[in-house]
Amino acid sequence: MISYATRGTCARQIDVEVRDGIVTSVRFHGGCPGNLQGVARLVEGMPAEDVIARLRGIRCGFKPTSCPDQLTYAIEQAMNE
Repeated sequence: MISYATRGTCARQIDVEVRDGIVTSVRFHGGCPGNLQGVARLVEGMPAEDVIARLRGIRCGFKPTSCPDQLTYAIEQAMNE
């Protein structure tokens, strides 16, 4: 399990665990609780590479990033540790 400090989003931190290339756990701290719980449940059990491919580059309004986009960076960090 790693903790990732987000940049440019309402969520402050994402705790994520990746085992054998599969996202096993995601928890957002801050942000929109219902939406982020939904994102977490949708990606848990998915291959990490698939999550990155689907969510990378999603923007929130005029912001250059979003919570799902930041999740992809957290997953990459977890994969590298």
